[in-house]
Amino acid sequence: MATTDTDADADAENKTADTASDDQPSGTGQASAEDQPSDTDQPSAEAQPGSVKDQRKAKVDAEAAELGAAGTQLSTAPVEGQAVPGSFGGMRAPGVLGALAWTGREVFGWLRWCWRQLTSMRVALLLLLLLSLGAIPGSLIPQSGVDPVKVEAFKAQHERLTPLYEKLGMFHVYSSVWFSAIYILLFVSLIGCIVPRTWQFVGQLRSRPPAAPRRLTRLPAYTTWRTEAEPEQVLAAARKVLRGRRFRTHVAGDAVAAEKGYLREVGNLLFHIALIVVLVAFAVGQLWKSEGGKLITEGDQDGFTNSLTQYDDFKSGAFFDKDNLEPFGFSLDSFDARYERSGSQRGTAREFRAHVKYWQGADGKEKKTSIEVNEPLEIAGNKVYLLSTGYAPVVTVRDGKGDIAYKGAVPFLQQDPNLTSSGVIKVPDYRDKNGKKEQLGFQGFFVPTWGGADAHTMFSQFPAPDNPVLFLTAYHGRLGIDGGLAQNVYQLKTDNMKQFKNPDGKAFAQKLLPGETMTLPNGAGSLEFDGIKTWASFQISHQPGNELALSGAVAALIGLAGSLFIQRRRVWVRAVPGKDGQTVVEMAGLGRSESAKLPEELADLAVALQADAPAEPEPEPESESTDPAEGARA
Repeated sequence: MATTDTDADADAENKTADTASDDQPSGTGQASAEDQPSDTDQPSAEAQPGSVKDQRKAKVDAEAAELGAAGTQLSTAPVEGQAVPGSFGGMRAPGVLGALAWTGREVFGWLRWCWRQLTSMRVALLLLLLLSLGAIPGSLIPQSGVDPVKVEAFKAQHERLTPLYEKLGMFHVYSSVWFSAIYILLFVSLIGCIVPRTWQFVGQLRSRPPAAPRRLTRLPAYTTWRTEAEPEQVLAAARKVLRGRRFRTHVAGDAVAAEKGYLREVGNLLFHIALIVVLVAFAVGQLWKSEGGKLITEGDQDGFTNSLTQYDDFKSGAFFDKDNLEPFGFSLDSFDARYERSGSQRGTAREFRAHVKYWQGADGKEKKTSIEVNEPLEIAGNKVYLLSTGYAPVVTVRDGKGDIAYKGAVPFLQQDPNLTSSGVIKVPDYRDKNGKKEQLGFQGFFVPTWGGADAHTMFSQFPAPDNPVLFLTAYHGRLGIDGGLAQNVYQLKTDNMKQFKNPDGKAFAQKLLPGETMTLPNGAGSLEFDGIKTWASFQISHQPGNELALSGAVAALIGLAGSLFIQRRRVWVRAVPGKDGQTVVEMAGLGRSESAKLPEELADLAVALQADAPAEPEPEPESESTDPAEGARA
């Protein structure tokens, strides 16, 4: 895969060969004497036209091959379009063995073609696009591994879409078959691209820049001048100047060959390797992760201890060891919440801060800290995030004998941004006035700021508990919690329960302010609304691949920057004696891709080299001598 390469870059090696077929020089500056047509290039009367044409064609082909060699290995990007499907085995030999050999070669050819396609740039980019598109439904549709409650609510609201989504795995996108297939194919594609490119690049690092082409005027950037310095002095100075600019140099014949910009390929390979690191980090995070939630009421001294029985919900990766959980715990001392009181942002939360006590290890010392949104508590390789908050009415329930059957804070779940909440109070240990065992259930509706009777609504007007009200409906019978099946603590099953009735036969329900008491009909007992506590919901997350993913992302950015902003180029400096006794200096450059900076860099190098090989004025062309007398006669 070459996500940072273009097709033009990948075909850089063929660029100079195409240029060679042009009859006019494409470089700037003066052309050397070798580029001028000589008498030997003109067909003689005795020569056959066909042989002259063949000679010229052979000469052009030789020049193209020479210039093509100058541009080889400027890139490790794979050249597209070299593989064709099938017919890799040549002619089919007769007989059974021939058929088997031909079939084997044909199968191998098709496999080789499929491998070439899988590791090509276009397929890798397509897989990256598919992976990005596949992550979209995972962000828009509730995921069973993140919030099972939302998934159930979504299924209840979209009964027609639910069967289709379940077949497509939309409720568990990141563990679905199709997403895993894209992920694995992209992983294989990256590895299949990186391994040969790395091997090629190592070979390039061990090799030397190719020798200078015979005609440097064919290269994109070119300049020449004459100097009195000896060719050996010019070449020595050229090596010194190029090495000072961090070029790799060596002398090949009458020219110095230099190359620079290897970090471009390093950045390209680093980018690809970093993508693999990110994919590996994602896999590690999914296989060894653990994640669970816990709701804690302020003042609850039991708090949370890191064991499976303490989680309200828990999920983990396939390789996570549930039997060796790190020993730690925490409890919620108090909770601070501040909301905007006026303006268009009225009711918006401005501050959520949970003050907790935590400990690590079986005999760890208890410490205090605070947890805020996006500021988790890091403990024993886990992160404790603050997710949400709500209210827990504190109630005292007495049975028919006047004894306390239940006392404590009951968390109610919020229903809207103003924290209108609903919940249930279950009292399994209850006796009526005759001492008969029974069970009580209360369906509750808590409003932190009730607008009063004039508001004509039971919903809260503000999230802070400015005017708290608790609405309750009472039931008696069997709660259904003795059957051995798990039951949602926030739902009340009334199949085996009866609602209390007023003397007039209407359903018994009551609105309570803090400190008020609900007296059940027929001496069945009472419920007192003692006050309000705050609860907070926490997520305990263990993600082992986060640091690895961050390292891969940073490395990918560095590699991408290197592959985009570093240009790989070659420079040749030739110095040969001229016919007039001066040294003819030629300098030319070739880059991996067309860039305006290459001629500028070549000009800077030429100026620096002229300090040791100063340019001499070009000789004026000889003019024909004229006789003044003849001119006078004319």
